[in-house]
Amino acid sequence: MLRIGATIALPEVLRSLGADPERLVAEAGLDLSLFDNPDNLLSFAARGRLLAHCVVATGCRHLGLLVGQRAGLQSLGLVGSLVKYSPDLGTALRSLTRFLRYHVKGANSILAVDGQLVFFEYLIHQPGTEGTDQVADGALAAMLNIMKSLCGPGWKPSQVMFAHAVPDNIEPYQACFHAPLRFNAERNALVFLVDWLAYRLPVDDPELRRQLMAQMEALEARYCDEFPDQVRRVLRSALLTGRADADHIASLFAIHRRTLARRLSDFGISFTALVDEVRYDIAKHSLLDTNAKLIDVAELLGYADASAFTRAFRRWSGVAPAKWRSKARSELR
Repeated sequence: MLRIGATIALPEVLRSLGADPERLVAEAGLDLSLFDNPDNLLSFAARGRLLAHCVVATGCRHLGLLVGQRAGLQSLGLVGSLVKYSPDLGTALRSLTRFLRYHVKGANSILAVDGQLVFFEYLIHQPGTEGTDQVADGALAAMLNIMKSLCGPGWKPSQVMFAHAVPDNIEPYQACFHAPLRFNAERNALVFLVDWLAYRLPVDDPELRRQLMAQMEALEARYCDEFPDQVRRVLRSALLTGRADADHIASLFAIHRRTLARRLSDFGISFTALVDEVRYDIAKHSLLDTNAKLIDVAELLGYADASAFTRAFRRWSGVAPAKWRSKARSELR
């Protein structure tokens, strides 16, 4: 589940496109009153279906981008307040990546530093989500607004990465981000220089932040995710950066690899099975939402060549990746 806050502008966007929001929302099996309160809850899967349906109905392929441009810190409730009252950008974004999972079930944000670059990533891990391109576009637009609210309206990323194919019309994306755009990427992310993490934020209230942190930590303790779900989220990012070995994953949880294996075994699952599961999920996403060649997907997932990837994918799905891609795309038309 997630708060409707980040998507609350959808009816307004639909009206601006000349569409009837009440009709389109009803056709997706929902009620327009859902958008009356930003604290109303909607499932991650239902949000994706709704956006995908509205894209087809309006013909606007950048609908998610338009919705996301109207979202920001104000859409994130307590998490947004905690981020706002942080001493510096690094602290703010680490708080966001730590606690977003309690605001949005089905996705997470990741802050990864690679040399002089920071990748502020939006990761969708809800299996079978429709409209992932729209969800990701909206998230990146909202993340841009968050960065501008923290660092000033003139802030720009060094690059914006999209884990989907190049849209027919990139002008709305250029107008939104004013930065180099990279489509068919391995992740959805805003990229910027690491020096920004030390940027002092204009509003720093240590006492208010302490109170907000106490509330979020209480929520964290009450609704702690099952351990396999935590590992799945970490594995998704680790696979994309080539660091998905058991020793590395265990170190991220400050445990030994034998402890990692034992804790997963308590839930009836092995580390190898989880790696396969996440690999399969990334593979399906890459095949469906990007135009990446099989050799590129194989390399992304750590396979020696396209043949090894094809054998693994056939084991997972029962069909070759090219055949799966063709069938999956035809079903979306």
